Amino acid sequence: MSDSQYLTGQFLIAMPQLTEKPFARSLIYLCAHNADGAMGLIVNQRAGTMKFQDVFSQLEVEAAADIGDARVHFGGPVEPRRGFVLHSTDRLEESSMIVAEDVALTSTIDILRAIAEGQGPRRAMLALGYAGWSAGQLDKEIQSNSWLSVEPDDALLFDADLDTKWHRAIAKLGVDITMLSSEAGHA
Repeated sequence: MSDSQYLTGQFLIAMPQLTEKPFARSLIYLCAHNADGAMGLIVNQRAGTMKFQDVFSQLEVEAAADIGDARVHFGGPVEPRRGFVLHSTDRLEESSMIVAEDVALTSTIDILRAIAEGQGPRRAMLALGYAGWSAGQLDKEIQSNSWLSVEPDDALLFDADLDTKWHRAIAKLGVDITMLSSEAGHA
């Protein structure tokens, strides 16, 4: 694949025939996709009832800012105890990885401290775990018609309405979900 064919910074939409948990009806933001593999975060699933405040308490970080009812996401089945913050680029840490022009990924406690102090990024979501693919694995899954890709937008990435994200992502493609086939086409 050439660099232009990689999908870093794009959404993966699980096709309807992908029924295995946790990927059934998932929407994944790809943080990295290259010849070595891919890594992304599921952005439409919660990590149970866990909230940011619960994470702050576990890490003994005192929240001076009102963080409201911000919930923690289930980012994927790989390293489910490890936290990742996907956020706007208005606040970066030394360890932040720029994913796209206005999206970064940080996996250190520094970003959580900044959020707790009210100095964090304008938009952020905390996910536990991630979805990962080895070299060529995601490409094969796309070819076998397991995933569609679509350009991201702020609402799909950061808003709290998780129940409609999968449908909204498909709607961005302008297709009728009932017309999607489970068969891959080959010329």
